[in-house]
Amino acid sequence: MNLFSFFKKTEKTGKESAIDSTEIMNTANASSSTEAVETKLSYHPSWNVPQEQEYVFRFLANELEPLKPNQISLSGIEIDADPATDGWLVKAFFRSSLDQTIQMEEAELLLLDENEEVLAAQQFDLSELGDIPGRSARPWIFVFDKENITAEELPKENWKLAFNVQSMMPHRLDLAASWEEGLAEEQKKMLAETAENLPKLNPREMNITGFQVKAEEDGSIAASVFIRNGYSKEINIEQLPLEIIDANQDVVARGTFQLEDFSVKANTTKPWTFIFPKSLVQKENADFSRWVAKIVQ
Repeated sequence: MNLFSFFKKTEKTGKESAIDSTEIMNTANASSSTEAVETKLSYHPSWNVPQEQEYVFRFLANELEPLKPNQISLSGIEIDADPATDGWLVKAFFRSSLDQTIQMEEAELLLLDENEEVLAAQQFDLSELGDIPGRSARPWIFVFDKENITAEELPKENWKLAFNVQSMMPHRLDLAASWEEGLAEEQKKMLAETAENLPKLNPREMNITGFQVKAEEDGSIAASVFIRNGYSKEINIEQLPLEIIDANQDVVARGTFQLEDFSVKANTTKPWTFIFPKSLVQKENADFSRWVAKIVQ
């Protein structure tokens, strides 16, 4: 089916959802103006738009409300169900009121109903939109796969396609208050640099990476790990079954830790130290020249 066959109507059923671009990108070139910004229609360079389709796009674009300076926005047009895949084809304008051209990266988009309830959530590679010129509105189809849709029916009107801002923030270190207060600035800097150099997390991935281990004189083992949250929402952890494996692939210690009021913020890495008492240590004189901390499945 031709791409442009999906853009037939000149009626919009969706609403606007805008965020301040200074929340998620370099603001060196941010405008200091307070005047509303009109956006002009912009097509992806690979699109060859038929004349009859040009009319539809121009009509829809002319109906858009001005944006505030330094905003990026998603303006919903219409949603169709894909009978072949049971996915949803969400048609919208990606808009920018910035003066300069921007390039987007990956982000989670949320489809919200008129009551702000989440109908679908999915990670998108927004670089596929190409370079977005300043003060422009680019039509696009965002395809939500069936497994990422939680609603049973398409929203009829007043729905929004929105950015999950947390998913667009740079991954950062999240220190608990006790660590924030107890560590010197140089130690915090070293932790942040270590966490930054770890392999990039996949969206919706959580893992544990050990960075320091020590066998204590009383026979216990102290293991310091990074708990890494690649989700775009905060994760609460009540208990954590954990094991330590040494260079010989032997289980050195294993136990389940009960945690109280313990959470890892969205898109962050949190350092924590777990103390395995002697009763949970299975191997003495372990070889910690290489070691891993693993969540016990």
